[in-house]
Amino acid sequence: MRDGGRIEAAIRVLTEIETARRPARLALKAWSDGARYAGSGDRAFVAGLVLDALRRRRSAAWRVESDSPRGAVLGVLALHWNWPPDRIAAAFAEAPHGPGVLSAAEAERLAEPRDLAGAPDAVAADLPDWLAPSFLRKFGDRVQTEAEALARRAPVDLRVNTLKSDLDRALKAAGPLGAHPIPDLPLALRIDPPAAAERTPSVESLPEFVKGWMEVQDAGSQVAAACAGDIAGAQVLDLCAGGGGKTLALAAAMGPTGQIYAYDSDARRLADTVRRGERAGIRNLQVRTPLRPDPLKDLEGRMDLVFIDAPCSGSGAWRRHPDTKWRLTPEALTRRQADQDAVLDAGVLYVRPGGRMIYVTCSVLAEENEDRVAAFLGRHPGFRVLPATGDPHWLPRLTAEGYLRLTPASSDTDGFFVAVLARADGRTQA
Repeated sequence: MRDGGRIEAAIRVLTEIETARRPARLALKAWSDGARYAGSGDRAFVAGLVLDALRRRRSAAWRVESDSPRGAVLGVLALHWNWPPDRIAAAFAEAPHGPGVLSAAEAERLAEPRDLAGAPDAVAADLPDWLAPSFLRKFGDRVQTEAEALARRAPVDLRVNTLKSDLDRALKAAGPLGAHPIPDLPLALRIDPPAAAERTPSVESLPEFVKGWMEVQDAGSQVAAACAGDIAGAQVLDLCAGGGGKTLALAAAMGPTGQIYAYDSDARRLADTVRRGERAGIRNLQVRTPLRPDPLKDLEGRMDLVFIDAPCSGSGAWRRHPDTKWRLTPEALTRRQADQDAVLDAGVLYVRPGGRMIYVTCSVLAEENEDRVAAFLGRHPGFRVLPATGDPHWLPRLTAEGYLRLTPASSDTDGFFVAVLARADGRTQA
């Protein structure tokens, strides 16, 4: 495909995402399935342009004065892919597959884009208007810095599985893909984001990945799991296991000792946990399915640690899933908060006297983080907050309350929140 056809495809996919509120992954797959003529380079170009346009949707379109998928693409090509105006004009004018000749107004704006300093705050930060107050509340005068970091491309991070390998061997295996160690994370490797229009290397194709030497897991997620501390020999319940990423990290930290139980309210998601657990060589994992009656009844009051990776807005992962920023609504956020309260209350049932509960979200919003913990402590005064980590490198990321807060701007990870809650008595509280 030539540039014009690729750009036109990206605009069509963006239009589908916007008009049908379709997830970007599904819209891109639908285009790819219908474009058998497209090569791997074409698919990488289109996907990269679509996702970058979603990341910069408001600011890019505002600077070229065209609030449309076409405008967002024009802005991204000019301002973030650094294409000169004549290349953009030539690509748009390509017949018969280009998006169409630039208008005089479009050509003028490409030559002299508006200064972002004059844009409304939510536009400059690439945020929906209704979310701007939440960001201002949490970040104050750092809103633009934090939002800019959330709009960049994300790296691919790997966690070395110590049940099967070590850092040196995993680095040797993944090094040809550009992997390198991450300072202060002894079991993490990183592949930096690719340049515009280039593909991210396929880690899953490595034989060593297939053998279970490593898992794809953001560095922030690895830090969140490490907040469990020394859990060798412990009884651990991962109450919202999902696909099992943090379950596997917790199991590796436990080694062959203790027992880890994985549960999720969606039984379909646990299929990945089973498959990945087998590949990782975990022998002390029990998967509890909601398809059976009272699947966790025998665990009540017995767990040393209940780990809750709560359902959330996913705002901390907007670098990876930028379309979710625009699909999120105030009503959906309210529902998520109710889900978070419910799962925290459910977790209380399983914590033994003196045990701990760890609450984690991949969110940067206080409404899903500090507010939820404060509400929980009001309902359950038998719990108290412990410092989320004792790791010297991450101590500066602790809040005054002892919560761990990570963001792309502050820690070069996805956005995560971690609260460690200790149970002080043996009563099951309503």
